[in-house]
This record gives sequence, structure tokens and C-alpha cells, in this order.
Amino acid sequence: MNQEIQELSRQQLKSQETKAKIFRAAKNILQKKGYEQLSIKNICEEAGVSNGSFYHHFKTKDDLLSYYIEEQPGIDPNLLDLPATPEEAKQAIVYVYLNYVHYCQNLGVEFMANYYTPKNQSLNPLIWTKRPYPIVTVSDYLRKAIDAGVVSPTSGLEDISTDIRMIVIGNVFEWCLKGGDTDFEGNMRRSLEIYLDGLFKTQK
Repeated sequence: MNQEIQELSRQQLKSQETKAKIFRAAKNILQKKGYEQLSIKNICEEAGVSNGSFYHHFKTKDDLLSYYIEEQPGIDPNLLDLPATPEEAKQAIVYVYLNYVHYCQNLGVEFMANYYTPKNQSLNPLIWTKRPYPIVTVSDYLRKAIDAGVVSPTSGLEDISTDIRMIVIGNVFEWCLKGGDTDFEGNMRRSLEIYLDGLFKTQK
């Protein structure tokens, strides 16, 4: 029994290593050559794995690209407990996206500039899964706060999610456009706080 557990653990470790290797290869291609060169063939050659290994871990190239969200540093769940006030809800939402800002910075401008392209369907909310995208985290959090009567936003949840997503994309694009020479964190914080203040403006 112990031998079977050890063998399973080794297989799981090898699988995780292969998955990470494929992602690193995609990241290198995006940074050095751009999205146009990000084919499954090129990814597999860069990673030194077979096509079969790729499809064992990812359904499509866009499925692979969405994997980078899963690698985002974890968010303290205690900070996303039911808020007591609209102000507390606002600060929690801002916190989620400042965490995202830091992750984008760790990945680098080159990666993000090539990632944020209309051709990247992993950015399309119509095909998202329930992976831990920041906007999914925020939507679930807001739904909980709305249901509890803590916040009563002036817009519907779907519209709010769209608005926040556009604010975030705009800030990422501005950061990439200026080659990282901008106050990414400060701009994200300011624009989100202004939007959320307006969203909750009818509440004390």
C-alpha cells in the first residue's frame, strides 16, 4: 500500500513538473517571440515534450494560457469573508486586484503585453471556466455581500463584473504600453476606488 502511495506521489510530481515545464516554455515564447509564434508545436519543442504530453494537461493553447491565472499567489480567504460595510467590501476588491498587479509585475511586461491580445481567447469571459480568475473571485464575493444586504450597488452584478474587467484590462494595457514605466499599482487602486465609490454612493 505504501509503495502504491509513493508511486502515485512520484507520478503526481512528474505530472506537475511537466505541466510547469510546458507553461514556462509558453512564457518564454511569449516574452521573446510574441503571440504569433505561440503554437502547440513550438511550445512542445521549447519544453522538450510530446504533443501527447501537452494534450494530457491542456485542451488547447488558450487553456494553457489561462493556467497562468492558477499560479497567481493565493489570497488570504479571511480577507474575503462577508464584509461588515461597503467600505470594507471596496477595500477587499481592491486588494484582490493589487494582488493581481503584483503577479503581472512578476511575470513581466513582455509576457503581459503578448498575453493581452484579442487573439487570446482565454481572456474571453464567454468561455471562462470556474478557474480562480480575479473577476470570478470578486463576483462571488460581491454576490455574497449583496445577498446579505451589506451592499446595494447601483448596477447589476453582471454589469459590475464587465466594468471591473474593463478597468483592469485598461490598467494592464497602459502599463504594457509604457513598457512598465507607470504607477501600475497606484493607477489600479485609484481607478477601482473611484468606480466602487460611485457604485456604493447611495450607502453610508
